[in-house]
Amino acid sequence: MKKKVKVVTGPKRPLRWYLHHDWQLWVMLLPAMIYIFIFAYVPMYGVQLAFRDYNFSSGIYGGKWVGFKYFKQYFESPMFFTTIRNTFVISALSIALGFPAPIILAMIINQLRFKRWKKTLQTTVYIPYFISTVVLVSMLNILLAYKGGVINDLLKTLHLIPQKLNLLTNASAFVWVYVLSGIWQSAGWNSIIYLAALSSVDTQLYDACKIDGANRWQTMIHIDLPVLVPTIVILLIMSMGNILNVGFDKIFLMQQSGNLSASQVISTYVYDVAIKSGQFSFGSAVGLFSNIINFIFLMATNQIAKKLTGTGLM
Repeated sequence: MKKKVKVVTGPKRPLRWYLHHDWQLWVMLLPAMIYIFIFAYVPMYGVQLAFRDYNFSSGIYGGKWVGFKYFKQYFESPMFFTTIRNTFVISALSIALGFPAPIILAMIINQLRFKRWKKTLQTTVYIPYFISTVVLVSMLNILLAYKGGVINDLLKTLHLIPQKLNLLTNASAFVWVYVLSGIWQSAGWNSIIYLAALSSVDTQLYDACKIDGANRWQTMIHIDLPVLVPTIVILLIMSMGNILNVGFDKIFLMQQSGNLSASQVISTYVYDVAIKSGQFSFGSAVGLFSNIINFIFLMATNQIAKKLTGTGLM
């Protein structure tokens, strides 16, 4: 017979006891709480634009309540499947290729034993993150130019791409250019949190691996990777919560008439219909719909992660 284990918990105390007992911590959290309240919760009153027929003369509250009219309009729009498909493909590919990259990079850096080489490599891979999006896209336009682009000419010389392929205007090439350039820019910076997690590993474990004859690969698999699992799960859940939130600025700057069939995502479509065309209610409905889908993915991933690994956000 299995014995039931009683979980011993402390006495339940009112909220005011915690506020009084840990007031220093609450004071430290106060600026962040104020920031989130002002810039995340206060703007939520604008969500009602998605359910009203907005116009400048009547204001936000004066528009006629139309319910789900603009949601239905988006679902029946020919751009619905195009924007959903493009957004999901770019985001899913970014997660599939970009999410493991900083993990692998962090484990490789952690295995380096020469501090000088280790610091040099860390600095080198961190630098691209500080390049602004405008500068990055300008670099892509120069390096991938159809005529005279260094990377473009190199790929054609090695026969890795067709001679007549334009990487900047081709719809199928756009996704790969966007994803791979994003990995190059952010993988080094994103590896910092994994390196921080690896710093907690007891060095005696590495010594024990050497005594047992384990190589670097076996050390990473059996020591480093298990330590990173909780961090990986949390960051994966947060990434899945942004599955339909593809960055606007980079795609907008890379967008051209030739690649529009692959580069028109939800964020750029909202810009076109809301800002350019003045359909603010329609744009709000599209944005709200994508946020609802993100929330569903976030909760579903969180529940799956808790069942499989016991780690989750809540």
